[in-house]
Amino acid sequence: MATKRLYVLRHAKSSWEGLGLDDHERPLAPRGRRALKVLSSYMRSQAIEPSLVLCSTARRTRETLEGVEPGGQHVIEPELYAVSPGALLERLREIPEGTASVMLIGHNPAVQVLVLRLAAADDSSPVAGELGEVQRKFPTGALATLEFDCPWDKLGPGKARLTGFVRPKQLESRSRSL
Repeated sequence: MATKRLYVLRHAKSSWEGLGLDDHERPLAPRGRRALKVLSSYMRSQAIEPSLVLCSTARRTRETLEGVEPGGQHVIEPELYAVSPGALLERLREIPEGTASVMLIGHNPAVQVLVLRLAAADDSSPVAGELGEVQRKFPTGALATLEFDCPWDKLGPGKARLTGFVRPKQLESRSRSL
């Protein structure tokens, strides 16, 4: 069975300036838009091109999707807004078996808990430290990469390996030092 990839992206930094604005309609903040530029560049450099992108209907997630331009088929789903980690997992289990890679763009705490549940803890792994980072904080604009060898409908706790975790601040530091 071919290895599958799941990219879990928390929306970029959103604005809190629109007093009275419904949470669902909050746009990205200028800092979030800047973060998307480095994140998009990183994704291109790493050839991250999911075949399917699942995105919440919230304005900030849709703007994040537009900013990173990941390619693939885009599916905007209201069920991905204000959802539990368990419901996210159930949605992932519905993905057709021939799908090699998926990007999920959503909200905390659900995306953070999902990554922690799926990732198998292996202290000898070079990314074990990254799993600790995910546990400490999954900031806005952070991207976790998980790989697994089971069918989508069998995806569950401990079935995946965390193979990458990047944060916008980390990427901005890298780009300044080049």
